[in-house]
Amino acid sequence: MIHAFIKKGSFQDSVSLMLISRKLSESPNVEEISVMMGTPANKSLLEVTGFWHPQFNEATPNDICVAIKAESDGGAIVDEIGAALDAALKAIAQGSQGGKKLLRARSWRTARQKLPNANLTLISIAGEYAAELADRALDDGCNVMMFSDNVSIEQEVALKTKASGKGLIVMGPDCGTACIAGAPLAFANVAPQGVIGIIGASGTGIQELISQITLAGQAISHAIGLGGRDLTAEIGGISAVSALRMLAADPQSRVLAFVSKPPAATVRQKVIDEMKALGKPVVALFLGTKAEVRQDGNLYFADTLDEAARLAAMLGNVQQQAERQPAVPGGKITGLYAGGTLAAECAMLLAEKLRLPIDSEHRRGSMLAADGHRIIDMGDDFYTQGRPHPMIDPAARNHEIASLAQQPQVGVLLLDVVIGFGAQQDPAASLAAEVIKLREQRGAAHPLAVIATVTGTEQDPQQRSRQIASLDEAGIAVAQSLPEAVALAHQLVSPTCPVTERPLPELLSGVAVINAGLRSFADDLQTSEIAVVHYQWAPVAGGNQRLANLLKKLK
Repeated sequence: MIHAFIKKGSFQDSVSLMLISRKLSESPNVEEISVMMGTPANKSLLEVTGFWHPQFNEATPNDICVAIKAESDGGAIVDEIGAALDAALKAIAQGSQGGKKLLRARSWRTARQKLPNANLTLISIAGEYAAELADRALDDGCNVMMFSDNVSIEQEVALKTKASGKGLIVMGPDCGTACIAGAPLAFANVAPQGVIGIIGASGTGIQELISQITLAGQAISHAIGLGGRDLTAEIGGISAVSALRMLAADPQSRVLAFVSKPPAATVRQKVIDEMKALGKPVVALFLGTKAEVRQDGNLYFADTLDEAARLAAMLGNVQQQAERQPAVPGGKITGLYAGGTLAAECAMLLAEKLRLPIDSEHRRGSMLAADGHRIIDMGDDFYTQGRPHPMIDPAARNHEIASLAQQPQVGVLLLDVVIGFGAQQDPAASLAAEVIKLREQRGAAHPLAVIATVTGTEQDPQQRSRQIASLDEAGIAVAQSLPEAVALAHQLVSPTCPVTERPLPELLSGVAVINAGLRSFADDLQTSEIAVVHYQWAPVAGGNQRLANLLKKLK
């Protein structure tokens, strides 16, 4: 049997009502309870799901409809659930305890007055009303994040086109995740500020990238959500292009990572063309597709979230290390390796980057010798006949390093430090001293970037962290892997691509939010010390569209 009652003029967001429904359904005297606003869409849903009651014909979109499945006496159970509903609504109104009181407003105009510098509106109201509020926010110069779904394609295109023309962005509809200028928006994670900007048409994809990038030792500048439909043919990637251009203008976002479900073919190419024009490294992950090419200029393709995160973290390390080493456009790269396998892999990676052939004969330990670039295995028999291996005695390699004083064309030196039992007692210190001497001999007119990798563990007698500290103190960049070392070397010798100067979007400098819908989103922002006002939105004129249109004309 269905018992029902209506709570007049008490608008609440749908998520809060779903949670209340679940809590009230735990009562031992009921089978199940449905608590919904009296919108036309919700009334249809109540009927389809078997919760309809004739009383609901009188409900407006500003009224709460409560349907109770129970065999108990109707009057008693309605009184019991009514009291429990009042308590739940009171708890929502009080919000989180302690701290600064949350600013609230009951009209858009008041919200703007209370937060005049608002530049983002976070919308989580019913989808049938969301587009109108988003349009008003755009008219007032606010960017929009639409957590709401059930917005039509036509409305989405119109809103995103309007935003693009104003230099703004619409994230969504159905956008669940963003983190901009440290502001956690909807489903967001706490992450340290860094150099990697994320763009995604996938909320959990963004969250996983943030998680994995952070675990890899890097950090995030911003994360911009797009909504699940943005890269469809109907929408055309409007917000994807806006987001790419926003982060292209942000000097803090040195590397970009992009994740989405498979886009429409034409939209994919449009987005790729935009990525190539940025002049920044971009990792692109189109989930569900296999990359045919791994790298195309500044664009790197990944097949999985794990791979995309590792690539982005590596490129973030490269960008940070590049700031500490001299750029040597057109310079040649020399690698002097104590480890033969390390030399072979370095040669393979570098040859691929520079599109050069590797040395197949390996005379005198040569792994690569082309166009002035060379990678040498110092552990080859040529260098160890009558001498200790370079991991034991660095004399032979030190001699080769010293000879670079007479080779000004060499702009980058690649090295390895291999530690552990049997190896030199303190190889980094010896190497650092040799590099310092070499740089002094070459002088400022012939700068030399030096990049090293360290093979070994913290538990080794030489202690990995102590070796890294010695190299760092000598101005030697320490890469975490050979691919990272080669990527850094390649960047330092490559001509700098011109980057189009763009004004920094105001949103990326700091976020001030008008939150309409789910109160907890505003609470989270306030906890994170983000300026926010909670707009206690309700349908105009009780949801009577004819009367709402008349009121709009009167204004």
